[in-house]
Amino acid sequence: MDDVIGIGDLATRSGLSHKALRLYDARGLLVPASVDPTSGSRRYGPEQVERARRIGLLRGLGMPLTEIAAVLALDGEAAARAVTAYWDRAEADHAARRALVPYARHVLSGHEDTTYEVHQRDVPEQKVLHLQRHVTASELPAFLAEATQSLFAHLTAAHATLSGPLFAVHHGMVSEDADAVVEVCAPTTDPVEPAGSVGVRWEPAHREAYTELTRRQCGYPAVVFAFDAVASYLDGQGLALSASAREIYYPNWESAADDDHVLDVAYPFRPSASTSTR
Repeated sequence: MDDVIGIGDLATRSGLSHKALRLYDARGLLVPASVDPTSGSRRYGPEQVERARRIGLLRGLGMPLTEIAAVLALDGEAAARAVTAYWDRAEADHAARRALVPYARHVLSGHEDTTYEVHQRDVPEQKVLHLQRHVTASELPAFLAEATQSLFAHLTAAHATLSGPLFAVHHGMVSEDADAVVEVCAPTTDPVEPAGSVGVRWEPAHREAYTELTRRQCGYPAVVFAFDAVASYLDGQGLALSASAREIYYPNWESAADDDHVLDVAYPFRPSASTSTR
C-alpha cells in the first residue's frame, strides 16, 4: 500500500477539511483504507480522492449526507437523475421559504399578520390506531406514507373503516437538525386490536386552535410557520396547551390542487372561562 496518502494530503487534494473527513469516516461515507492502531492516523487509497471530491461537490449543493451515500452507490445516468431529483426538491423548498418571507417580516416587526387565520373547535373523544417513530424533517414524509399504509392494512384486516381524518401528533419539534417522536393516528369506531408496532388507544376529547392549509402551504419548512402562528395565537389569548401539536390530513390529499384545503395544523388547549370562538 505504498500509494496510500494521509488525511492531510487528502484534505489538500479534495478541498475538504480534516473535520469533514473525520465526520464522513464516522458516517461510513468515506472510511479510510487503514488506520494506524497506535497513532490513529488515517490512510486513504488513491481511488478515495475522487470519492472525496464527489462528496464535496454534492455537499456544495446542500445535499444531506444520507442522500449523498445513496447517490454515490448509483452508476452514471442513475446518479445524474438522482441529483436532478434532489435539486428539483431543493428549488421547491426554496420557493416555499421565499413565500414565507412576508410572514417572517410581519412577526419580527411586531405587526399583525393574517397569513394564517386561526379558529377554535371541539374535538370528541375517539379511538385510534396509532404508530410512532423518531424522525427528522427529511425522514417525516416517508414515515407518514409508511405509517399510513400500515394503519390502512390493519384496518382492512380487521374489516374496520376510518371514522375521521388521519392525523399525526408531533411529540416534539421535528427539524433537519433534530428528531422527535411523531405518532400517526387513524380514528375508527369499529372493533380493532393492537398488533406488532400498531397500537390502539383513546384520544381524549379536547378543544383545539387550528389553521387551515392548502396543498401549496404544506411543505417543510412552510408548515413550521403555521405551527408558529397557532402557538402565537394561543399565547396572545393566554391559553395553555393541553396536548401535543398535530397535523390533520384530509382525504383529498393525493388529488388536491395547489390551492385546495388539505391539512389543518392544530394545538389542543385548556379552555378558560373567557375563551371565545373565532
